[in-house]
Amino acid sequence: MKQKKLKILHLLSQRPDSTGSGFYVQAMLRESSLCNHENFLVAGIQSGLPADLDCISIDQCEFVKFFDADVSCQIPGMSDVMPYESSKFCNLSSGDIKQYINSFTEKLEKAINAFKPDIIHSHHLWIVTSLARQLFPEIPIVTTCHGTDLRQFKNCSHLQKMVLKGCRKLDAVMTLYEIQKKDIVNLYNIPADKIFVAGAGYNERLFTLTSKPDPNPVQLVYAGKLSKAKGVPWFLRALSTIDHPLWQLHLVGSGSGEERDYCLKLAKELGERVVVHGAVSQKNLAEIMKQSHIFVLPSFYEGLPLVLLEGLASGCRIVAADLPGINEIFGGIQADFISLVKTPRLNIDVPYNEDEALFEKNLAYALKTQISASYKNPGIDISLIRDKIAPYSWTDVFNKVQKIYYNVLTRYNNL
Repeated sequence: MKQKKLKILHLLSQRPDSTGSGFYVQAMLRESSLCNHENFLVAGIQSGLPADLDCISIDQCEFVKFFDADVSCQIPGMSDVMPYESSKFCNLSSGDIKQYINSFTEKLEKAINAFKPDIIHSHHLWIVTSLARQLFPEIPIVTTCHGTDLRQFKNCSHLQKMVLKGCRKLDAVMTLYEIQKKDIVNLYNIPADKIFVAGAGYNERLFTLTSKPDPNPVQLVYAGKLSKAKGVPWFLRALSTIDHPLWQLHLVGSGSGEERDYCLKLAKELGERVVVHGAVSQKNLAEIMKQSHIFVLPSFYEGLPLVLLEGLASGCRIVAADLPGINEIFGGIQADFISLVKTPRLNIDVPYNEDEALFEKNLAYALKTQISASYKNPGIDISLIRDKIAPYSWTDVFNKVQKIYYNVLTRYNNL
């Protein structure tokens, strides 16, 4: 039976052109368009800073504008440190929350009335998803959990009741990896049979294998927020202890506030061995990765880190912390081009003081191992893990998501 063409409203409470959830939304927009579905986007942006999108026309979008606009405060980030100026949910006043909810209500109602979607695909088990469920009980809603929402839920107990009111009534929840299912059942009391592992993906059209440059110096790349939660200070300090073989680091990404400034200070102390790129497009990141030998992700918290898949698909060796989402992909793989470093005990987002030195030492050892291996053999045999990363293309991920759309709609008798 031929499947019905769908009208899908995509909903994200922050910028759709930054962070993992923003890139996820863009991938869903592209893949659903390739399947001939019609899309509409509701998202948040800063006043005066339009979204950088090539996957949907601006007349198919509604934006809640932050900072002296629809909402007076900066965009509250699902992570407490964002790659742009942001505020924290834990610091919002009751007036801020009311303004936030009123603005998203206005934009959602306008979008629903104009677009009349068959289904809403929201992102994060958080306030705006709960709001959409309460506003539109007649429209099926599926939600992707990105992991940062679970952390906000734990850290902002005063907002839990508001979040649960709608999120417990969602039609389906999609997770990035298996372990998240248990957390969602326990925290939100959502039935396990409504939770599905859809995963996340990388753009296999951009991130591809090419021959690597001469490893003198060995080229390393980090891509992500410049923050403590991403492990950047410990990484830079560990790297400073390695003199030979020669290396050069490409530091890709942005941040805000004191944490960004501290990361940049450490990078500057390493001199010309560090090239600071700032935020770059996916196309430019792909080019940097193709010319790099090692991708490093020293983060203390991740969902399913897409950048690791992008790095591997580009033929990079990997140095990363052994987080649950990472272990789900790489656990059990016997490949000498992957070094996973034991994650230290954490006090929220940073290691306990007594664990920092050991983590830094272990990270330095893993970096030294992969730098030395790159110097001897700049390429890797990706055939060893090709089957592992194959299911993580955006095409495969969207096929899973699309199946969930149709299953939910069938229950609503909309097909």
